[in-house]
Amino acid sequence: MEAVQVLMDNLWVAIGAILVFFMIGGFILLEAGSTRMKNAGHVAGKTIFTAGIGTLVFWAVGYGFIYGEGNAFIGLSNFFYGDTTTAADAGGLTPAVDFSFQVMFAIVALTIAFGGFAERAKLSVYVIFAILFSALIYPVVAHWIWGGGWLAEHGKQDFAGSTVVHLTGAMAALAATVILKPRIGKYNKDGSSNVLAGHNQVYTTLGVLVLWVGWFGFNGASTFGVADGFLGYVILNTQLAAAAGAVAAMFTAWVKTGKADVPTTLNGALAGLVAITASCGFVAPWAAVVIGLIGGVMVVFSMQLFEKLKIDDPIAALSVHGTVGVWGTLSNGLFALPALSTDIDWGKAGLFYGGGWEQLGVQALGVVASGAYAFVVAFVLLKIMDKVMGGLRVTEEEEIMGLDISEHGSYGYPEHMALEEAKLTTAATKEKFS
Repeated sequence: MEAVQVLMDNLWVAIGAILVFFMIGGFILLEAGSTRMKNAGHVAGKTIFTAGIGTLVFWAVGYGFIYGEGNAFIGLSNFFYGDTTTAADAGGLTPAVDFSFQVMFAIVALTIAFGGFAERAKLSVYVIFAILFSALIYPVVAHWIWGGGWLAEHGKQDFAGSTVVHLTGAMAALAATVILKPRIGKYNKDGSSNVLAGHNQVYTTLGVLVLWVGWFGFNGASTFGVADGFLGYVILNTQLAAAAGAVAAMFTAWVKTGKADVPTTLNGALAGLVAITASCGFVAPWAAVVIGLIGGVMVVFSMQLFEKLKIDDPIAALSVHGTVGVWGTLSNGLFALPALSTDIDWGKAGLFYGGGWEQLGVQALGVVASGAYAFVVAFVLLKIMDKVMGGLRVTEEEEIMGLDISEHGSYGYPEHMALEEAKLTTAATKEKFS
Protein backbone atom coordinates (compact mmCIF):
# COMPACT_ATOMS: atom_id res chain seq x y z
CA MET A 1 0.00 0.00 0.00
CA GLU A 2 2.87 2.36 0.75
CA ALA A 3 4.30 1.75 -2.73
CA VAL A 4 0.89 2.45 -4.29
CA GLN A 5 0.65 5.68 -2.28
CA VAL A 6 4.04 6.82 -3.57
CA LEU A 7 3.07 6.06 -7.16
CA MET A 8 -0.28 7.87 -6.80
CA ASP A 9 1.40 10.93 -5.30
CA ASN A 10 3.88 11.09 -8.16
CA LEU A 11 1.16 10.56 -10.75
CA TRP A 12 -1.00 13.36 -9.35
CA VAL A 13 1.84 15.89 -9.21
CA ALA A 14 2.95 14.92 -12.72
CA ILE A 15 -0.62 15.51 -13.96
CA GLY A 16 -0.55 18.82 -12.08
CA ALA A 17 2.63 19.80 -13.93
CA ILE A 18 0.92 19.09 -17.26
CA LEU A 19 -2.12 21.14 -16.23
CA VAL A 20 0.05 24.09 -15.18
CA PHE A 21 1.97 23.96 -18.45
CA PHE A 22 -1.33 23.90 -20.36
CA MET A 23 -2.06 27.25 -18.70
CA ILE A 24 0.51 28.69 -21.13
CA GLY A 25 -2.03 27.92 -23.85
CA GLY A 26 -4.57 29.92 -21.86
CA PHE A 27 -2.18 32.86 -21.64
CA ILE A 28 -1.57 32.68 -25.40
CA LEU A 29 -5.29 32.92 -26.15
CA LEU A 30 -5.90 35.55 -23.48
CA GLU A 31 -3.00 37.81 -24.47
CA ALA A 32 -3.38 37.41 -28.23
CA GLY A 33 -7.12 38.09 -27.99
CA SER A 34 -6.53 41.11 -25.74
CA THR A 35 -4.13 42.75 -28.20
CA ARG A 36 -4.59 44.03 -31.73
CA MET A 37 -4.62 41.81 -34.79
CA LYS A 38 -1.32 43.17 -36.13
CA ASN A 39 0.47 41.86 -33.03
CA ALA A 40 -1.41 38.58 -32.45
CA GLY A 41 1.17 36.24 -33.99
CA HIS A 42 3.99 37.95 -32.11
CA VAL A 43 2.19 37.77 -28.76
CA ALA A 44 1.43 34.09 -29.26
CA GLY A 45 4.80 33.05 -30.66
CA LYS A 46 7.04 34.80 -28.12
CA THR A 47 5.23 32.91 -25.35
CA ILE A 48 6.52 29.61 -26.69
CA PHE A 49 10.18 30.51 -27.09
CA THR A 50 10.30 32.36 -23.76
CA ALA A 51 8.84 29.25 -22.11
CA GLY A 52 11.72 27.36 -23.67
CA ILE A 53 14.28 29.86 -22.37
CA GLY A 54 12.69 29.85 -18.91
CA THR A 55 12.85 26.04 -18.78
CA LEU A 56 16.53 25.88 -19.70
CA VAL A 57 17.53 28.61 -17.24
CA PHE A 58 15.51 26.93 -14.48
CA TRP A 59 17.29 23.64 -15.24
CA ALA A 60 20.69 25.31 -15.18
CA VAL A 61 20.41 27.52 -12.10
CA GLY A 62 16.84 28.38 -11.12
CA TYR A 63 15.97 25.17 -9.30
CA GLY A 64 19.28 25.27 -7.43
CA PHE A 65 18.80 28.90 -6.40
CA ILE A 66 15.39 27.97 -4.92
CA TYR A 67 15.90 24.57 -3.33
CA GLY A 68 19.66 24.12 -3.12
CA GLU A 69 21.64 24.21 0.10
CA GLY A 70 22.62 27.78 0.76
CA ASN A 71 21.53 30.57 3.07
CA ALA A 72 18.42 32.54 3.97
CA PHE A 73 18.72 34.61 0.79
CA ILE A 74 19.47 32.04 -1.92
CA GLY A 75 20.26 28.36 -2.59
CA LEU A 76 23.71 27.45 -3.87
CA SER A 77 23.60 23.82 -5.03
CA ASN A 78 21.64 21.35 -7.22
CA PHE A 79 22.47 23.15 -10.46
CA PHE A 80 22.02 21.43 -13.84
CA TYR A 81 19.59 18.86 -12.46
CA GLY A 82 20.68 15.28 -13.08
CA ASP A 83 19.11 13.12 -10.36
CA THR A 84 17.92 9.70 -11.61
CA THR A 85 16.24 8.63 -8.36
CA THR A 86 13.07 6.56 -8.93
CA ALA A 87 9.85 6.57 -6.93
CA ALA A 88 10.90 3.34 -5.25
CA ASP A 89 14.20 4.90 -4.20
CA ALA A 90 12.74 8.21 -3.07
CA GLY A 91 9.82 6.93 -0.98
CA GLY A 92 7.94 10.11 -1.90
CA LEU A 93 8.00 12.49 -4.84
CA THR A 94 10.86 11.73 -7.20
CA PRO A 95 13.19 14.67 -7.79
CA ALA A 96 12.25 14.61 -11.49
CA VAL A 97 8.52 14.99 -10.76
CA ASP A 98 9.18 17.75 -8.25
CA PHE A 99 11.44 19.57 -10.73
CA SER A 100 8.88 19.20 -13.53
CA PHE A 101 6.16 20.69 -11.35
CA GLN A 102 8.29 23.57 -10.08
CA VAL A 103 9.57 24.64 -13.50
CA MET A 104 6.01 25.22 -14.67
CA PHE A 105 5.49 27.85 -11.97
CA ALA A 106 8.63 29.67 -13.09
CA ILE A 107 7.33 29.73 -16.67
CA VAL A 108 3.94 31.09 -15.58
CA ALA A 109 5.62 33.88 -13.56
CA LEU A 110 7.70 34.80 -16.61
CA THR A 111 4.60 34.87 -18.83
CA ILE A 112 2.87 37.21 -16.37
CA ALA A 113 5.91 39.52 -16.36
CA PHE A 114 5.78 39.83 -20.13
CA GLY A 115 2.26 41.27 -19.94
CA GLY A 116 3.94 44.62 -19.28
CA PHE A 117 5.91 44.44 -22.55
CA ALA A 118 2.93 43.83 -24.85
CA GLU A 119 2.76 45.48 -28.29
CA ARG A 120 5.89 47.63 -27.97
CA ALA A 121 9.03 45.74 -26.86
CA LYS A 122 11.75 44.42 -29.16
CA LEU A 123 11.93 40.66 -29.58
CA SER A 124 15.54 40.68 -28.34
CA VAL A 125 14.34 42.24 -25.07
CA TYR A 126 12.12 39.22 -24.43
CA VAL A 127 15.06 36.87 -24.97
CA ILE A 128 17.45 38.64 -22.60
CA PHE A 129 14.90 39.46 -19.90
CA ALA A 130 13.60 35.88 -19.93
CA ILE A 131 17.11 34.73 -18.94
CA LEU A 132 17.55 37.40 -16.27
CA PHE A 133 14.09 37.01 -14.72
CA SER A 134 14.38 33.21 -14.63
CA ALA A 135 17.80 33.37 -12.97
CA LEU A 136 17.84 36.45 -10.75
CA ILE A 137 14.28 37.46 -9.85
CA TYR A 138 11.83 34.57 -9.58
CA PRO A 139 14.19 32.03 -7.91
CA VAL A 140 15.19 34.48 -5.18
CA VAL A 141 11.62 35.23 -4.12
CA ALA A 142 10.70 31.54 -4.41
CA HIS A 143 13.64 30.60 -2.18
CA TRP A 144 12.60 33.12 0.46
CA ILE A 145 9.12 31.58 0.73
CA TRP A 146 9.19 28.02 -0.63
CA GLY A 147 12.86 27.10 -0.39
CA GLY A 148 13.32 27.55 3.34
CA GLY A 149 14.52 31.16 3.11
CA TRP A 150 14.05 33.96 5.60
CA LEU A 151 10.34 34.54 4.93
CA ALA A 152 9.66 30.82 5.37
CA GLU A 153 11.43 31.01 8.72
CA HIS A 154 8.96 33.75 9.73
CA GLY A 155 6.01 31.50 8.76
CA LYS A 156 5.01 33.21 5.50
CA GLN A 157 1.98 31.42 4.02
CA ASP A 158 1.66 31.10 0.24
CA PHE A 159 0.11 27.75 -0.62
CA ALA A 160 0.50 27.95 -4.42
CA GLY A 161 1.94 31.35 -5.29
CA SER A 162 -0.12 34.54 -4.96
CA THR A 163 3.16 36.17 -3.96
CA VAL A 164 5.82 33.89 -5.41
CA VAL A 165 4.31 33.64 -8.90
CA HIS A 166 1.69 36.33 -9.40
CA LEU A 167 3.00 39.32 -7.46
CA THR A 168 6.57 38.68 -8.58
CA GLY A 169 5.55 38.53 -12.24
CA ALA A 170 3.30 41.59 -11.91
CA MET A 171 5.98 43.76 -10.30
CA ALA A 172 8.40 42.92 -13.10
CA ALA A 173 5.62 43.80 -15.55
CA LEU A 174 5.14 47.15 -13.76
CA ALA A 175 8.84 47.96 -14.13
CA ALA A 176 8.67 47.21 -17.86
CA THR A 177 5.48 49.22 -18.35
CA VAL A 178 6.96 52.27 -16.62
CA ILE A 179 10.16 52.16 -18.69
CA LEU A 180 8.55 51.35 -22.04
CA LYS A 181 5.81 53.98 -21.61
CA PRO A 182 2.32 53.76 -23.21
CA ARG A 183 1.60 52.47 -26.69
CA ILE A 184 1.21 54.95 -29.52
CA GLY A 185 -2.33 56.35 -29.54
CA LYS A 186 -3.24 55.18 -26.04
CA TYR A 187 -3.35 58.65 -24.44
CA ASN A 188 -4.18 62.06 -25.87
CA LYS A 189 -2.45 65.36 -25.13
CA ASP A 190 -5.37 66.47 -22.94
CA GLY A 191 -4.85 63.44 -20.70
CA SER A 192 -7.82 61.44 -21.96
CA SER A 193 -7.33 57.84 -23.02
CA ASN A 194 -8.37 55.79 -26.02
CA VAL A 195 -9.50 52.18 -25.97
CA LEU A 196 -7.08 50.03 -27.98
CA ALA A 197 -9.42 47.06 -27.98
CA GLY A 198 -8.24 43.50 -28.30
CA HIS A 199 -9.15 41.83 -31.56
CA ASN A 200 -10.91 38.67 -30.35
CA GLN A 201 -13.10 38.36 -27.25
CA VAL A 202 -13.79 34.70 -28.00
CA TYR A 203 -10.06 33.98 -27.72
CA THR A 204 -9.83 35.82 -24.41
CA THR A 205 -12.84 33.96 -23.05
CA LEU A 206 -11.49 30.57 -24.10
CA GLY A 207 -8.10 31.56 -22.68
CA VAL A 208 -9.64 32.26 -19.28
CA LEU A 209 -11.44 28.90 -19.35
CA VAL A 210 -8.17 27.11 -20.12
CA LEU A 211 -6.47 28.99 -17.28
CA TRP A 212 -9.32 28.16 -14.93
CA VAL A 213 -8.96 24.42 -15.67
CA GLY A 214 -5.18 24.60 -15.41
CA TRP A 215 -5.50 26.25 -12.01
CA PHE A 216 -6.84 23.00 -10.57
CA GLY A 217 -3.36 21.62 -11.17
CA PHE A 218 -1.70 24.86 -10.10
CA ASN A 219 -3.41 24.79 -6.69
CA GLY A 220 -4.57 21.19 -6.39
CA ALA A 221 -1.21 19.55 -7.10
CA SER A 222 0.47 21.91 -4.62
CA THR A 223 -0.73 19.39 -2.02
CA PHE A 224 2.14 17.26 -3.42
CA GLY A 225 0.09 14.11 -2.97
CA VAL A 226 -3.33 12.51 -2.71
CA ALA A 227 -3.33 11.54 0.96
CA ASP A 228 -6.69 12.11 2.72
CA GLY A 229 -8.13 13.57 -0.47
CA PHE A 230 -7.10 17.07 0.60
CA LEU A 231 -6.58 17.98 -3.04
CA GLY A 232 -10.39 17.97 -3.40
CA TYR A 233 -10.69 20.58 -0.66
CA VAL A 234 -8.14 22.80 -2.40
CA ILE A 235 -9.90 22.43 -5.75
CA LEU A 236 -13.25 23.27 -4.12
CA ASN A 237 -11.88 26.50 -2.65
CA THR A 238 -10.31 27.34 -6.01
CA GLN A 239 -13.61 26.87 -7.85
CA LEU A 240 -15.62 28.89 -5.33
CA ALA A 241 -13.23 31.85 -5.41
CA ALA A 242 -13.06 31.94 -9.21
CA ALA A 243 -16.84 31.84 -9.49
CA ALA A 244 -17.23 34.60 -6.90
CA GLY A 245 -14.62 36.76 -8.63
CA ALA A 246 -16.32 36.50 -12.03
CA VAL A 247 -19.76 37.35 -10.63
CA ALA A 248 -18.46 40.21 -8.47
CA ALA A 249 -16.54 41.82 -11.34
CA MET A 250 -19.45 41.56 -13.76
CA PHE A 251 -21.95 43.16 -11.39
CA THR A 252 -19.47 45.83 -10.32
CA ALA A 253 -18.91 46.84 -13.94
CA TRP A 254 -22.64 46.63 -14.64
CA VAL A 255 -23.46 48.97 -11.78
CA LYS A 256 -20.68 51.42 -12.64
CA THR A 257 -21.17 51.59 -16.41
CA GLY A 258 -24.59 50.14 -17.13
CA LYS A 259 -22.96 47.36 -19.16
CA ALA A 260 -21.92 43.84 -18.16
CA ASP A 261 -18.47 44.21 -19.72
CA VAL A 262 -17.06 40.88 -20.95
CA PRO A 263 -13.31 41.57 -20.48
CA THR A 264 -13.98 42.82 -16.94
CA THR A 265 -15.92 39.65 -16.13
CA LEU A 266 -13.05 37.54 -17.44
CA ASN A 267 -10.53 39.47 -15.37
CA GLY A 268 -12.81 38.98 -12.37
CA ALA A 269 -12.60 35.20 -12.75
CA LEU A 270 -8.81 35.40 -12.97
CA ALA A 271 -8.76 37.74 -9.96
CA GLY A 272 -10.68 35.19 -7.91
CA LEU A 273 -8.18 32.53 -8.92
CA VAL A 274 -5.15 34.68 -8.11
CA ALA A 275 -6.65 35.75 -4.77
CA ILE A 276 -7.30 32.21 -3.56
CA THR A 277 -3.96 30.82 -4.73
CA ALA A 278 -2.17 31.81 -1.51
CA SER A 279 -4.89 30.52 0.80
CA CYS A 280 -6.66 27.64 -1.00
CA GLY A 281 -5.21 25.16 1.47
CA PHE A 282 -5.61 27.32 4.57
CA VAL A 283 -9.17 28.69 4.63
CA ALA A 284 -12.78 27.53 4.91
CA PRO A 285 -14.98 27.44 1.79
CA TRP A 286 -17.05 30.44 2.93
CA ALA A 287 -13.83 32.44 3.24
CA ALA A 288 -12.82 31.37 -0.27
CA VAL A 289 -16.05 32.94 -1.56
CA VAL A 290 -15.35 36.17 0.34
CA ILE A 291 -11.74 36.27 -0.89
CA GLY A 292 -12.88 35.76 -4.50
CA LEU A 293 -15.65 38.36 -4.23
CA ILE A 294 -13.30 41.02 -2.90
CA GLY A 295 -10.73 40.15 -5.56
CA GLY A 296 -13.37 40.53 -8.28
CA VAL A 297 -14.39 43.97 -7.05
CA MET A 298 -10.80 45.09 -6.54
CA VAL A 299 -9.72 44.24 -10.08
CA VAL A 300 -12.34 46.61 -11.55
CA PHE A 301 -11.20 49.60 -9.54
CA SER A 302 -7.53 48.70 -9.96
CA MET A 303 -7.81 48.73 -13.76
CA GLN A 304 -9.46 52.14 -13.60
CA LEU A 305 -6.74 53.44 -11.29
CA PHE A 306 -3.91 52.36 -13.59
CA GLU A 307 -5.78 53.95 -16.49
CA LYS A 308 -5.97 57.26 -14.62
CA LEU A 309 -2.28 57.02 -13.75
CA LYS A 310 -1.57 56.56 -17.50
CA ILE A 311 0.08 53.21 -16.93
CA ASP A 312 -0.69 51.28 -20.11
CA ASP A 313 -1.42 47.67 -19.19
CA PRO A 314 -2.95 45.90 -22.22
CA ILE A 315 -3.34 42.53 -20.49
CA ALA A 316 -4.43 43.92 -17.06
CA ALA A 317 -1.52 41.97 -15.57
CA LEU A 318 -0.85 44.64 -12.96
CA SER A 319 -4.40 44.51 -11.62
CA VAL A 320 -5.15 40.80 -11.92
CA HIS A 321 -1.81 39.47 -10.71
CA GLY A 322 -0.42 42.44 -8.81
CA THR A 323 -3.19 44.22 -6.91
CA VAL A 324 -5.16 41.03 -6.35
CA GLY A 325 -1.97 39.09 -5.62
CA VAL A 326 -1.43 41.44 -2.68
CA TRP A 327 -4.99 40.89 -1.46
CA GLY A 328 -4.69 37.12 -1.81
CA THR A 329 -1.52 37.11 0.25
CA LEU A 330 -2.93 39.32 3.00
CA SER A 331 -6.18 37.34 3.18
CA ASN A 332 -4.28 34.46 4.79
CA GLY A 333 -3.52 36.68 7.74
CA LEU A 334 -7.26 37.17 8.18
CA PHE A 335 -8.89 33.82 7.37
CA ALA A 336 -6.29 31.06 7.97
CA LEU A 337 -7.80 28.22 9.99
CA PRO A 338 -5.83 26.96 13.01
CA ALA A 339 -6.18 23.34 11.90
CA LEU A 340 -4.73 24.13 8.47
CA SER A 341 -1.87 26.37 9.56
CA THR A 342 -0.81 26.22 13.20
CA ASP A 343 -1.45 22.50 13.57
CA ILE A 344 0.85 21.67 10.64
CA ASP A 345 3.48 24.19 11.73
CA TRP A 346 3.02 26.44 8.69
CA GLY A 347 2.51 29.92 10.08
CA LYS A 348 -0.21 30.99 12.49
CA ALA A 349 -3.99 31.17 12.47
CA GLY A 350 -5.56 34.28 10.95
CA LEU A 351 -6.82 37.34 12.79
CA PHE A 352 -10.46 36.22 12.57
CA TYR A 353 -9.61 32.90 14.23
CA GLY A 354 -7.86 34.26 17.29
CA GLY A 355 -4.37 34.31 15.84
CA GLY A 356 -3.88 37.98 16.47
CA TRP A 357 -1.98 40.29 14.14
CA GLU A 358 1.16 38.19 13.83
CA GLN A 359 0.31 36.25 10.67
CA LEU A 360 -1.15 39.32 8.96
CA GLY A 361 2.09 41.14 9.74
CA VAL A 362 4.18 38.33 8.27
CA GLN A 363 2.03 38.29 5.13
CA ALA A 364 2.41 42.07 4.76
CA LEU A 365 6.17 41.77 5.21
CA GLY A 366 6.22 39.15 2.46
CA VAL A 367 4.28 41.43 0.11
CA VAL A 368 6.56 44.41 0.68
CA ALA A 369 9.84 42.50 0.53
CA SER A 370 8.96 40.30 -2.44
CA GLY A 371 7.23 43.04 -4.41
CA ALA A 372 10.02 45.55 -3.81
CA TYR A 373 12.73 43.07 -4.74
CA ALA A 374 11.00 42.03 -7.97
CA PHE A 375 10.29 45.63 -9.02
CA VAL A 376 13.68 47.12 -8.15
CA VAL A 377 15.76 44.33 -9.68
CA ALA A 378 13.59 44.22 -12.83
CA PHE A 379 13.76 48.01 -13.15
CA VAL A 380 17.55 48.10 -12.78
CA LEU A 381 18.08 45.23 -15.21
CA LEU A 382 15.77 46.77 -17.80
CA LYS A 383 17.45 50.17 -17.45
CA ILE A 384 20.84 48.56 -18.06
CA MET A 385 19.42 46.71 -21.06
CA ASP A 386 17.92 49.97 -22.31
CA LYS A 387 21.34 51.65 -22.30
CA VAL A 388 23.27 48.70 -23.72
CA MET A 389 20.75 47.81 -26.44
CA GLY A 390 19.98 51.36 -27.50
CA GLY A 391 16.39 51.13 -26.35
CA LEU A 392 13.87 48.48 -25.35
CA ARG A 393 11.11 49.63 -27.65
CA VAL A 394 10.60 49.10 -31.35
CA THR A 395 10.62 52.17 -33.59
CA GLU A 396 7.45 54.20 -34.10
CA GLU A 397 7.18 52.90 -37.65
CA GLU A 398 7.54 49.28 -36.52
CA GLU A 399 4.96 49.72 -33.78
CA ILE A 400 2.45 51.23 -36.20
CA MET A 401 2.88 48.45 -38.77
CA GLY A 402 2.70 45.82 -36.02
CA LEU A 403 5.20 43.49 -34.42
CA ASP A 404 4.04 40.50 -36.45
CA ILE A 405 5.58 41.88 -39.63
CA SER A 406 8.35 44.03 -38.13
CA GLU A 407 9.78 41.37 -35.80
CA HIS A 408 8.82 38.10 -37.53
CA GLY A 409 8.30 38.97 -41.19
CA SER A 410 4.78 37.54 -41.38
CA TYR A 411 1.32 38.26 -39.99
CA GLY A 412 -0.69 36.07 -37.66
CA TYR A 413 -3.63 36.86 -39.96
CA PRO A 414 -1.90 37.19 -43.36
CA GLU A 415 -4.96 37.33 -45.61
CA HIS A 416 -6.76 39.94 -43.53
CA MET A 417 -3.70 42.13 -43.04
CA ALA A 418 -2.78 41.92 -46.74
CA LEU A 419 -6.29 43.16 -47.54
CA GLU A 420 -5.90 46.05 -45.10
CA GLU A 421 -2.54 46.98 -46.64
CA ALA A 422 -4.10 46.93 -50.11
CA LYS A 423 -6.88 49.26 -48.94
CA LEU A 424 -4.33 51.70 -47.48
CA THR A 425 -2.22 51.61 -50.66
CA THR A 426 -5.28 52.24 -52.83
CA ALA A 427 -6.40 55.14 -50.62
CA ALA A 428 -2.90 56.67 -50.70
CA THR A 429 -2.74 56.33 -54.51
CA LYS A 430 -6.13 58.01 -54.95
CA GLU A 431 -5.12 60.85 -52.65
CA LYS A 432 -1.86 61.34 -54.57
CA PHE A 433 -3.52 61.69 -57.99
CA SER A 434 -6.73 63.44 -56.91
